[in-house]
Amino acid sequence: MTDASVREFKMPDVGEGLTEAEILKWYVQPGDTVTDGQVVCEVETAKAAVELPIPYDGVVRELRFPEGTTVDVGTAIITVAVAGGAPAAEPQQTEVPAQAGAAAEPQQAEEPKPEGRQPVLVGYGVSTSATKRRPRKGAEAAPRADQAPAAPQPELNGRAAAPQATAPAPAAPVPAPAGKDRPLAKPPVRKLAKDLGVDLTTVVPSGPDGVITREDVHAAVRAAVPAPEAPAAEPALAQAPAGERGRPAPAPVAAYDAARETRIPVKGVRKATAAAMVGSAFTAPHVTEFVTVDVTRTMKLVEELKQDKEFTGLRVNPLLLIAKALLVAIKRNPDINASWDEASQEIVLKHYVNLGIAAATPRGLIVPNIKDAHAKTLPQLAESLGELVATAREGKTSPAAMQGGTVTITNVGVFGVDTGTPILNPGESAILAIGAIKLQPWVHKGKVKPRQVTTLALSFDHRLVDGELGSKVLADVAAILEQPKRLITWA
Repeated sequence: MTDASVREFKMPDVGEGLTEAEILKWYVQPGDTVTDGQVVCEVETAKAAVELPIPYDGVVRELRFPEGTTVDVGTAIITVAVAGGAPAAEPQQTEVPAQAGAAAEPQQAEEPKPEGRQPVLVGYGVSTSATKRRPRKGAEAAPRADQAPAAPQPELNGRAAAPQATAPAPAAPVPAPAGKDRPLAKPPVRKLAKDLGVDLTTVVPSGPDGVITREDVHAAVRAAVPAPEAPAAEPALAQAPAGERGRPAPAPVAAYDAARETRIPVKGVRKATAAAMVGSAFTAPHVTEFVTVDVTRTMKLVEELKQDKEFTGLRVNPLLLIAKALLVAIKRNPDINASWDEASQEIVLKHYVNLGIAAATPRGLIVPNIKDAHAKTLPQLAESLGELVATAREGKTSPAAMQGGTVTITNVGVFGVDTGTPILNPGESAILAIGAIKLQPWVHKGKVKPRQVTTLALSFDHRLVDGELGSKVLADVAAILEQPKRLITWA
């Protein structure tokens, strides 16, 4: 009955349809007391960094995964003793039946445990050691479930067959003591070792708590380079089973210069952005139109609004007025505010505008949106823009804030770029790129004068928006920025 006091907290779906999240930071450790609603860790999904609160009162028993591990939704990540407490070994003991498929001790495991571990971790296997050492996925993980008692063999991936094939071959795996836990390394490091043909049991770890790092793997590769020249090494290569497994080892050494190259795993926001952009580029037929406009009067209005008491404490900049100009242009041309429903073959007209603002963050590009931006006054829009930017910079943008956008603005001008051909945010109809605002010679009232000039680029989905509609929207935005009083006459 004591096992019933140990509760598992599973990785929730913190977004809409997300399947995994990376554990960025643990705020608690085994033995810490937690209360219902207390934040225990921060995770990064494909959309944002999110803090997870624990729904129990109790004492932390086990952290199932270390920081930096990507975990499937529905997988238990932490256990909490909610009453009385149980022997310290019990959380690990309950894992053994899940690995071996035995049902000898079903009464010791809480009912949700087999549900959470069996379908999510198919092909992983579960070791009797701390579960934080188990990688999330990988081709090398499949044989470990069947070969758990022999720690060195799973790391060799087929080369482990050498001990049965020939007598001299066992020399390689000997450094790993029998019965010892398999080497500690994060999934990207294990993949690197596999690609380079490095046996992790022979690598000397230099990371905290004996964790093998990328540098350790590369050091092992460099140390092994002269080995083929030694007479004793040649027979070992000749005896390797399936020559195909022996050949890849030298090739990556020549192709990858560890001293001058760095490999960064694609995950989280960057991975989601890449998939979304590829999907958008090859799904929606993009058309981009450009217009260069004199925004001198708009820049003067920006300076005047900064002195207006209605904008006290608010950030007023050209983006604010450009956003308002786009909202007015959409009001005058509502058909551009739509989406394409491929399943039902329908165009969905939106009677609201959730205005997306592309933001560059340390974790990658995100596009949070201002809900019902069309209904906001200029001061309200300024306040919403300020909150959106501040939240994005802190990395605290929620997944909900990035869902449901209808059109987007991307300001490439802050980087000194004149303009670009932006790619649509998936599910949206248009995106407006703002170029750098520069002092340039311009014909004004029949004379060449220095004026504040910028170039706008509007990309739109040609399934939804034909050339006439797209041109009207872009022309309206340009006209408002040239004569800001149209914000009043056209609104």
